[in-house]
Amino acid sequence: MSSIFIVIFGLVGFTFGWFVYSKFIAEKIYRLDPNFETPAHRFEDGVDYVPTNKFVLWGSHFTAVAGAAPIVGPAIAVYWGWAPALLWVTFGSIFFAGVHDFGALWASNRHDAKSIGALSESIVSTRVRSVLMIIIFLLLVLVNAMFATIIADEMVIYPESVFPAWAAIPVAVAVGVLIRRKVNLLAISIIGVAILYFTIYIGSTMPLALPGDIFGLGERGNWIILLYVYAGIASMLPVWLLLQPRDYINGAQLVLGLFVLYSAVLLTMPDVAAPMFNDVAADTPPLWPILFVTIACGALSGFHGIVSSGTSAKQLNNEKDARFVGYLGALGEGSLALITIVAVTGSLYAATAAGGWSELYPSFTGGPSAGGFITGGALLISEGWGIPLAFSQTMLAVMVVLFAGTTMDAGLRLTRYIIQEWGNIYEIVPLKNNYISTLVAVGACLLLAFGVSNGNYPGDGGTLIWPVFGATNQILASMTLIVISVYLIRLGRPARYLLAPMMFILVMAAWAGVWYVMDYISKGQWILVAIQVAVMASAVFIILEAWSTISKLRREDNAGDDGESVTSSSE
Repeated sequence: MSSIFIVIFGLVGFTFGWFVYSKFIAEKIYRLDPNFETPAHRFEDGVDYVPTNKFVLWGSHFTAVAGAAPIVGPAIAVYWGWAPALLWVTFGSIFFAGVHDFGALWASNRHDAKSIGALSESIVSTRVRSVLMIIIFLLLVLVNAMFATIIADEMVIYPESVFPAWAAIPVAVAVGVLIRRKVNLLAISIIGVAILYFTIYIGSTMPLALPGDIFGLGERGNWIILLYVYAGIASMLPVWLLLQPRDYINGAQLVLGLFVLYSAVLLTMPDVAAPMFNDVAADTPPLWPILFVTIACGALSGFHGIVSSGTSAKQLNNEKDARFVGYLGALGEGSLALITIVAVTGSLYAATAAGGWSELYPSFTGGPSAGGFITGGALLISEGWGIPLAFSQTMLAVMVVLFAGTTMDAGLRLTRYIIQEWGNIYEIVPLKNNYISTLVAVGACLLLAFGVSNGNYPGDGGTLIWPVFGATNQILASMTLIVISVYLIRLGRPARYLLAPMMFILVMAAWAGVWYVMDYISKGQWILVAIQVAVMASAVFIILEAWSTISKLRREDNAGDDGESVTSSSE
């Protein structure tokens, strides 16, 4: 079967999601109000609260949520076969991720741009806020530790990506300054992307390696330390100076990269080398429920709710933009996951191994993950467009590194927000300070990255984190959907469009969490056991609190217009 059918299936689904389903949710459920004064205007400070053009914000939001996860997750999950991955990516993006991301952005916008953890206090209860913020903190630490390891690995495996990855920083700063000075956005975008691709060309001819004796941790360990130094500094800069323009210009680059990849599929029409349903090895984790936590970003991700409510809500210029930024951002990530499935299952990629696809994917954890996307995608581009293979590989390697890097930028900033919110809530004055809260955030991430080891090199703990990240991520997604659902019930609006996906993903995530806890116990990975058990116990508490709140609202018959007056001071 030709890969074009996978592409058509996914894109037709996404088209329905954008033009039909998201419009219904925006008009009938969230009821966006263009006259509502957003927190970006109400609290504008030029640092975190900055009213932003919706295209710039979409690029910033998209690349902050995308990272490497929508590449790594599908590249692992295709071991079960391409059909399960395709179905979850398509329907998960339409009915789960889009509603979740869009809803978190809208709800946060209506509550002074508070994080999903902080706004749960006024929607559900103070106790839920305290517990949910712990889950969010743990997830952010997992994300930062994992992505630092992914970036370090890719920079070592693909040293051609080093120069363009770091050159993107001054390009982003220049873009930020020019946008601030109201220079034409289209001109900035074209020039910025052109410069980025020129640096990719230079990188493809000039691979760079980091000396292994800088911190005495080897090349990968040294990269991890430097990445946290950079991310810590970046997280304290005004969003308009680095985070926002870097995410935007990377988003523009990704859109161009996706166009090149999708058009390469049309030009080459590769067959699908992978089976629809694979005859997996006996020790493979079960498809149900592990598929739904292996592909998190790219179908549904609790991390997206943190970004939507933590940073994007502070930059929303008009409430009507929430659909464009939130729902379309989720579909953009789904498109990345979709092309990843094609890249790693196409016959062109399988032809690089003597034994075909089965040799490339001998086991569930034996697949090349991000490397599969880079190699398979580069072959597609080279075959379809005639672009040299070395340049194509460098382009996709840089794409992976930059998106993981922008997620680290946003992740460290969000971790700082959580720590500062704790400082405000519990009156811990030092934690309110930007520098101290950032040091605490970086220290927690380093502790996990270097405290959990896979035995390969110092700081490789991120390579073990994917399963616990996936389960934690989906549990947080279900908790976010619960909070938004309670808010809708308070407003007297239908909540079933969120409660249905919430129940499904909660069952899958809890089931997967139990499975992985047993697996970690057998391997003696007690830090990961502790994190997973803490998250699952917290989820049970939040569910009980939310159910108690819903029951109380029903008893009081507190629906309809009266419900809107008690939800938030910003209503």
